[in-house]
Amino acid sequence: MIQIEFADRARKILETDKDVIGLAVGGSWLTNEMDEFSDLDLILVTREKISERKGAMLDYAKKLGTLLSGFTGEHVGEPRVLICLYDNPLLHVDIKFLTIAEFHSRVETPILLLDTDGQLQDALNNSTAKYPYPDYQWIEDRFWIWVHYALVKIGRGEYLEAFDFLGFLRMVVFGPLLHIKNGNLPRGVRKVERELNPEDLAQLKQTIPVYERQALLDSLQHAVALYRTLRTSLFEGINLQKETERRVMEYFEAIESRGK
Repeated sequence: MIQIEFADRARKILETDKDVIGLAVGGSWLTNEMDEFSDLDLILVTREKISERKGAMLDYAKKLGTLLSGFTGEHVGEPRVLICLYDNPLLHVDIKFLTIAEFHSRVETPILLLDTDGQLQDALNNSTAKYPYPDYQWIEDRFWIWVHYALVKIGRGEYLEAFDFLGFLRMVVFGPLLHIKNGNLPRGVRKVERELNPEDLAQLKQTIPVYERQALLDSLQHAVALYRTLRTSLFEGINLQKETERRVMEYFEAIESRGK
């Protein structure tokens, strides 16, 4: 498998670098789910912090193979990751650049490929992986304002914005909550086709509209219904925004009535 070959080559290249403490791998490698479409998630731990210097990150990336291009991951909230595309063979590789102090904080327990003096194993032994879960109050405080936002876009005829916004809700709200309901890690909409039960997947699909006013309104209604169901089954001790919900749903009725 090309991912394993790349990782093994990277280990051999880096093991002679005195500035490297170790190399680890995470992602689908950990669950034996890699296939021909999988990317490779590497963690490179160095003695000096280099994640603030894109040039230094790229220099390391170039050592590991035929680098076509690479950019840092600010768009996903992780500027320490260099997102790379390699050639010969064509492969997507994410390289996270950490110091040993930063290695203690993690969302999963990676497999060590290179640990020059045992520091990575010590860090794993003395820390615990903690995957970030959504803040239910954070969602509730925003959800009804988000619904209103989608309604004004539909009301104005800005259907594409409303269409894309429903995708945002699936990524930020419905995917994570449905994953939690199904006993999975709340990884957005990743692998929902395989990891949700058929009924939940069907509910999620109902939030996908076509580019048409009534379809957008119908999908938004399904989104509201799905959120209320998930809120009832998952949320505890949450301050519900009842008045905001009531007024937004009244506005929903008003927008719907204009098209009839």
